This record gives sequence, structure tokens and C-alpha cells, in this order.
Amino acid sequence: MKAGVLHIVDSFDQGGTERQAVQLARLLRDAGRYDVHLACLKKRGLLLDEAESLGLGEIVEFPLTSFYDRNFAAQLRRLKRLIRERDIRLVHTHDFYTNVFGMMGASLARVPARVASKRETTFRTPAQQRVERVAFRFAHRLVANSEAVRQRLITEGVPAVKIVTLYNGLDTERARVPDDWRREDALASLGLPQTPAREFVTIVANLRHRVKDIPLFLRAARRVREAVPRAAFVVAGEGELLAELQDEAAQLGLSGDVFFVGRCTRVADLLAVSDVCVLSSRAEGFSNSILEYMAAARPVVVTDVGGAREAVSEGVSGYVVPAGDEEAMASRIIELLREPERARRMGERGRELVEEKFSCAAQLRMRSRSEVLMPGRRRRRSSREPHSTPAPAAAKMCAGTRVGPRRSSWARCWRRCWTPTGDTSAGLGAIPTTAVQTLPGGRFNTRWIACDRARPSTSGAASITSN
Repeated sequence: MKAGVLHIVDSFDQGGTERQAVQLARLLRDAGRYDVHLACLKKRGLLLDEAESLGLGEIVEFPLTSFYDRNFAAQLRRLKRLIRERDIRLVHTHDFYTNVFGMMGASLARVPARVASKRETTFRTPAQQRVERVAFRFAHRLVANSEAVRQRLITEGVPAVKIVTLYNGLDTERARVPDDWRREDALASLGLPQTPAREFVTIVANLRHRVKDIPLFLRAARRVREAVPRAAFVVAGEGELLAELQDEAAQLGLSGDVFFVGRCTRVADLLAVSDVCVLSSRAEGFSNSILEYMAAARPVVVTDVGGAREAVSEGVSGYVVPAGDEEAMASRIIELLREPERARRMGERGRELVEEKFSCAAQLRMRSRSEVLMPGRRRRRSSREPHSTPAPAAAKMCAGTRVGPRRSSWARCWRRCWTPTGDTSAGLGAIPTTAVQTLPGGRFNTRWIACDRARPSTSGAASITSN
């Protein structure tokens, strides 16, 4: 019988997180190893039809109004019931709101494998960050979509052994145009000028969050236009900031050179007519836009945020510039527009990098190798079972002892496995007191106490860590 896996997303709006979740559900379904299900907090968005076409059964909605009202408790009970009805063995959440709701509900339902996600470095308010850290305590594994996000989580006190870095994957077909593609037709469909001499500098981003820093792109555009008068600039995306950004473009004297094309459903056409693609964000986790640019063989100029340096090879597939530095951004864009042959070579190298490291196939390989999606069967370890001789730092985390009604077993394992901060006896090294503080109480019976010692692989113990 296949193990049940439930993915919970906030909505099906056309955002990077939502697309990654739907794509992962499809990949797992096609792999045939799991019985995949989808649920959401808001049943809406452009990706909803695609999600329903996967044939994963009813997509249940859990509408939330607050984390602190009676409705939240009612929705937790509904989630618990759904988990039991569908025999869910793993719950995977994908953003802030689903992390809080899904991890709590999965804990109440005693789901044996719980995976949360973190996809940005700085974005939430301090209060939201505190709430999310509480939710992370209910998770067995935390997926970071870049090494930059992983390091940020560690500095915030999340145990490193709990975090797995898994990069976003991209369906490279989204960036391909058909063999009979014509530039003139694509420009007309996008509402862009068909003047042959014009070169397009494009940014794809939602216009809902100021962290995307589209004003930086507009200020850099003014500098580029002064040096390269034939340049034109495309902003693809929708959101509440649209009118404000249009006014700013007019104030910068760019009304005739900046084109706001709104929600773009023809991403391949847009990227195919673009000469340079840009990311201007002040903060990111791991940008899907960068991958789409590179998959379309376009040279990129991106701000140094999140995992940008993990995706872009400096001077090979594009350039990374400091966040907020309009002069540096403009300089690199001008350089690429003035050297089209070099820009073409950088774009081709970017496409190769995406196919090697960030394609759907690469994503599925990484997840299968990490075993983050379904742990092995765990057994209860007797409190009398001794640890082996201390192993190197690279050794696998042991399964520890289950937290449960037997408080005496919990206490004995605590004394054996954890040592005070700074105590390096028995080869354990310094273990921060925060690691001990994050251990759960007896109310949730599915957590395991981590230990930095390893057991021989022949002992039969299994964990969620990578094999």
C-alpha cells in the first residue's frame, strides 16, 4: 500500500511557492511511490485548474481568519479528521501560514513524518517569526530552498540537523517556444513595440510586496536609457503597487520606455523577446524568476540576496550586484546590451546550469536521495540500549527515544544524550541549551530526541536523515 502524502499550500495563485508545490505533487504522483493529496487555505488562483487536473482527489479548503480564534481550532479538527480518513503518513507545508496551521494539525493527528518549508531570508514581522519558530518545533524536517536560507535558520536557533537544503526545480518546458515561433507575433500578443532596433530588459515579479524593489529597477532603467537609447523595459506582474509604480516611471521620464504588461501567461514568449533579465529584490529565498530567465537562455543581472549566488555563476551566466545599488545594476545591463555575442554565450551557459542542477528531474533526484519525503520505519529504543563509540561529525543522527507517557525513559535518555553547553566530554562537543529547550513535552507523542552520537547502521535504527 502506498504511503499517503499531503501537501498544504496557502492558495493556487501564480507565485513561486505555489508553482513549486503543484509541480512537486505532480512529480511525486508520476513517480508512483506515494498516494499524493493536496489541500489549501484559499481555494483560488490560476494554478487551481492545473492542480485539479492532476487527479489527486478533492482539494479540501481550510479557510482561516486568525491563529487565535475558534475557527482556527475548528479547522485544526477538520485537518485532523482528513489526515485520518486518508491515512496520511507525511504532511508537507510550503509557506508561513501553512507551516503554522499544518504542523500543529499534523502533530495533533500524530502524523509520523512532518515537513515544513522556509523559502525566504527576511520577510516576516518579528511576531510572525516567533510564531513560525514555534511551528518548526512540531516539524521533523525543515526544507530550505537555498543554503542562504538554511544558514539564516541556524542563526535563528533551528537545529542544523533538522534542516535539509533542496533547491527549487523548474519545468524547463515553460521557457521553450515552438519551432514556428515568430518574434513579431510574440511582441504583438504582449502589447510591446515591434520596432526591430529595440532591445528589451525584463523583470518578472509580483507587484504586491515592496521587497521586490521594482523602483530600483526603474531607477537603473533611467541610467540604461541614457547610455543605450534603443533600450526598452518590461515589468511583468500584477498587484496593488501597479499604479504607484506607473506614476514613478512617469516621474522618471520613462513613460514611453517602460511597459507594464500585467499578469503574464505567455512567459516563454516574453523571455524569448528579452535581451537581458533582471531581479531587483531586497530579500529572497531562492528566486524562481532567475531559473526561468536562465532556462530561456537569457543573461541575468540579479541582486545579491538569498540564494542568488547559488544559482548564478558570476561572469559566466550573469552578474550579481549589491541590493539597492542602481548604478551597479545599470552598469551591468549596459555592458550586456553593448556586447550581444557575449550576452548570448552567458545565456546558453545559464540554460545548461538549469538543466544540470535545477530541472524537475534534478529536483526529484535530490528529494529521493535525501529521503526527506518519507522516513524509514522507526522503532522504540530501549532506555537501556547503550550508544556506540562516538562517531565523526558526518555520522547519521540517531533515532533517540520517543517522547511519551514513560517520563522516566525520557529523563534517562536526556541525561545520556544531551550535555550542558560547553561540555565536550564523551566526544559530544558543545550542545547549545536552546537545543534542549526545543524538545517537546509529553503531550505530543511523535517527536524523537536528537543525539549527536551515532549508532552502527546494523542496529536497525532509522531516521529522517539522508542515507
